[in-house]
Amino acid sequence: MKPAFDAAAIRARAEVAITIALEVGREAARFRRDSNPGTLAVENKGLQDFVTVADRRAEQAIRDGLLSRFPDDTFMGEESGGQSGGTGTWVVDPIDGTTNYIRGFRHWGVSIAFVANGKVEIGVVYDGAEDKVFHAVSGGGAFKDGRPVHAAATSDPANALVILGHSRKTSFDDHLALSRRLHECGMDYRRMGAAAIDLVRVAEGTADLYYERHLNAWDMLAGALIAKEAGAMVAMPPVERLLADGGPVIAHSPGLADEFAFILDLEGLAPVTR
Repeated sequence: MKPAFDAAAIRARAEVAITIALEVGREAARFRRDSNPGTLAVENKGLQDFVTVADRRAEQAIRDGLLSRFPDDTFMGEESGGQSGGTGTWVVDPIDGTTNYIRGFRHWGVSIAFVANGKVEIGVVYDGAEDKVFHAVSGGGAFKDGRPVHAAATSDPANALVILGHSRKTSFDDHLALSRRLHECGMDYRRMGAAAIDLVRVAEGTADLYYERHLNAWDMLAGALIAKEAGAMVAMPPVERLLADGGPVIAHSPGLADEFAFILDLEGLAPVTR
């Protein structure tokens, strides 16, 4: 009997997801460009946690586009919810970096992952700053607009650039302590506010580390696969746990494994190998 998702089935889904991510991302960019801030219909889901009409429209367009082609798949989105199913599940953040999007800071994206049998099979991220799509299929490498991307070859911490995520779900004192430790190693660091984009920055070699102590699955799964397929070392909890509760993610240049080993120890994680 054929497996539920053979290579052809995965490739077909990846091609559709790439097309949808580009279309939805460009429409979200156009909507933001042409709208007055008051027309974004911003709602507050929590302290510094926002949703706009653009998020909801984007998620509906992604859902409709994917499920019209693959009606037996299940869908889990940041705005509309949903659960992972016995078949494959699409895990979607329609606009990752909503606060950036609202304020006109062009560090946001569209994140689409496909999960089957506890494994991330497809990752697609539209980069709003560059109007380009990153994608990866498990075992097939990572690409930016169809061209291969690779993690940086950095080996000297004094040359490293790191991105640290933080939210109010975790300790700010711990975040400051980690920042200080990396600073004392000679590294420069940023906080950008869009995990999917931060992860693809590691994938393309722009940054040497992305780490955040707690994210939801839709924030990280697509970008984490792209980073891993680009040759970065990636560590995160099992996919089933992330789908249920979220958790940490670490992605870094392989040449700096010794410098970042303490972060994996802190989280009790090992690099993902499959």
